[in-house]
Amino acid sequence: MNLQEFQRHKKTVDTASGPIGYADVGEGPVAFFVHGLGTNGYLWRRVIGELRHERRCIAIDLPGHGSSPAGETQDLSLSALADTIEHFLDALELTGVDLVANDTGAAISQIFVSRHPERLTSLTLTNCEAHDNIPNEAFKGTVELARRGELAPIAQNMIVDIETARSGDRAIGLNYEFPDLLTDETLRTYLEPVCGTLAAARAFERLLSSLDSKDLLGAEPGLRALTAPTLIVWGTGDFHFEVSWAYWLRDLIPGASEVVEIEGGKLYFPDERADEFLPHLRRHWAAARRDTVPAR
Repeated sequence: MNLQEFQRHKKTVDTASGPIGYADVGEGPVAFFVHGLGTNGYLWRRVIGELRHERRCIAIDLPGHGSSPAGETQDLSLSALADTIEHFLDALELTGVDLVANDTGAAISQIFVSRHPERLTSLTLTNCEAHDNIPNEAFKGTVELARRGELAPIAQNMIVDIETARSGDRAIGLNYEFPDLLTDETLRTYLEPVCGTLAAARAFERLLSSLDSKDLLGAEPGLRALTAPTLIVWGTGDFHFEVSWAYWLRDLIPGASEVVEIEGGKLYFPDERADEFLPHLRRHWAAARRDTVPAR
């Protein structure tokens, strides 16, 4: 699914957290996709492209990303963004979803499902923060720049110097196994909403400055009680999140029985290696739905 086709499926809905952009593709049981920092729903385009004939695929743009604006005074903490997910699902009148999340979107989703397990049919977590690993060691320098107000001009420069963003040793390219295959179009689709203007870049700074382990730690009692079928799929080559965190999550969540390792995969493996990811999703969903009611 290319950008033009993906954009044809974009919509906006008013929620208690403000207007939220999202892609809505296909019909059937709802698969709900949540992206992480610095990307947007377009991250899931290859997965959605393969599932659209069997699923209703909904990919949210979190505030300050994609087509979802961040208000000037909007709370962008993980806890508040978990509320955004709740408000979004409320606005679309969705429950019983198969939630699939990546990166910090999966940290936000952990908080959401700890509060609202009744909204799930199943959960799939990919490389992400867990426990107190936020900001993770590799990302702390970037967060410190944000807290000093020094990240915005650096981020804005990536729009001008797109090769910096593609670079395999920094920026977005660091999170791809094959950064040379990233197109300018994809990079700009990710970058322009978060740093295309100074106001957007400042909002992104606010979000990064709000990263606090207490939000994720507060979700652990709910996660310890979560019996919804949970699959954990982890790229083993990730610079940010070691595979040991996948097994930590498996041991924490009662509904989690399996970790699938994507050998050499990096943070954004759901984009690069969708073909390997999809069979595990389909198998997981089929097992989860044997005794549950489809999303309405």
